[in-house]
Amino acid sequence: MSQSILIIIAAYLAIVMLISYVSGKRNSDNNTFFLANRSTPWYVVAIGMLGDSISGVTFVSVPGMVRDFDMTYMQLVLGFFVGYIVVAYVLLPLYYRLNLVSIYTYLKQRFGRYSYKTGASFFLLSKMVGASAKLYLVVLILQSLVFEQMGVPFAVTVVGLVFVIWLYTFRGGMGTIIWTDVLQTVSLLVALGLIIWQVASQMGLGVKEVADAVQQSSHSRIFVFDDWHSRQNFFKQFFSGVFIVIVMTGLDQNMMQKNLTCRNLKEAQKNMLTYGFGFIPMNFLFLALGILLLMFASRSGIVLPAASDNILPMLASEYLGVPVLLCFTVGVVAASFSNADSALTSLTTSFCVDILGMEQVKPSCAGGASSRKSDLAEWDSRAPELQAKRLRTLVHTGVCLTFVLVILFINGMQQTNVLNTIYVAVSYTYGPLLGLFSFGLFCKHAVKDKLVPY
Repeated sequence: MSQSILIIIAAYLAIVMLISYVSGKRNSDNNTFFLANRSTPWYVVAIGMLGDSISGVTFVSVPGMVRDFDMTYMQLVLGFFVGYIVVAYVLLPLYYRLNLVSIYTYLKQRFGRYSYKTGASFFLLSKMVGASAKLYLVVLILQSLVFEQMGVPFAVTVVGLVFVIWLYTFRGGMGTIIWTDVLQTVSLLVALGLIIWQVASQMGLGVKEVADAVQQSSHSRIFVFDDWHSRQNFFKQFFSGVFIVIVMTGLDQNMMQKNLTCRNLKEAQKNMLTYGFGFIPMNFLFLALGILLLMFASRSGIVLPAASDNILPMLASEYLGVPVLLCFTVGVVAASFSNADSALTSLTTSFCVDILGMEQVKPSCAGGASSRKSDLAEWDSRAPELQAKRLRTLVHTGVCLTFVLVILFINGMQQTNVLNTIYVAVSYTYGPLLGLFSFGLFCKHAVKDKLVPY
């Protein structure tokens, strides 16, 4: 079994590497790495962002949460769509008007250098810890399914997976990520569909029977209007969804960097609305899968694990057969790599632009150089670009090494609730970002820039 999974993973990564080679071969300068030369079709970005929004954690968590919260997660998802509308028509016009590479440059123009560095630092901290935690869970799954049986230490698995991500992103950056994300989204959706089909087939259900089963299930409840004290109350969930998207998409360099690769503002808005709308049926399918898993376990007399996150991994690995396990592996790998590779690229971009002050360097011949030889003039014009490219490569490598260290640190803590603690802690860093951007957009007052970090 482990050999089959390993072959599937190897084949998947080979396709990713091929896409990386083809896309990076055309150009690998900083303009391509940061924003893919602002030439990506909007529908390509929209497809890729669907995969990026679904991490490996989401792949295993959303189906499992049906047992405890029914399908009330859809209330949050509906709020997400409203949030995408706000991002499309409030934040994207600002970013395109200012022609930004890093969205946090806005804070420098509005408030000053200290505010700018503070906002960028909060993003770096949030994304590094959050993305590492998500990848950590996936490494655990792959370690238990494959590499532990082969005698591979956990640390080697971590280094190997991060190295693969570095290998296909270090040249093309966002110019590569946009296209690998399309593959990862398609793989994720196909895997999800095949798992639903396999589970339904094992219970003898057709398409109509699946729809009826989901509709008639006691866990099919979506809306909660009657209990104001419940965390699942519609208004709490809906408005939380709106603000989550504004903060974790609209104010997140990782997500916005992909939008900024579109050719113009109008196309970026099309991408945002299409991607936001597509997020609704995708999450509904994850929840429908959760209901089917509960039905399967009930009919088969299977005792489910206490942790809801373990429901899908356990059933896939022990009860649903080889096809489901292979599809589950592909889905988790695709979702995780899509989330991790774009996080690494955006962290590199933010550190280069926001912390080191690197700007996009384009070749240009200086005036008054007519007396120089043409080859010397060309070298002089390209020298800053080559230096910036080398520096960016070093930063990208450093970010990958930090990723490895954070994952190993999380694993060394050996606490079952460490991920929840980390996510709660990281959520606090997005609050100041929301405050800074909201104040800058809707107020005209100046601030004492040096006091903003405090």
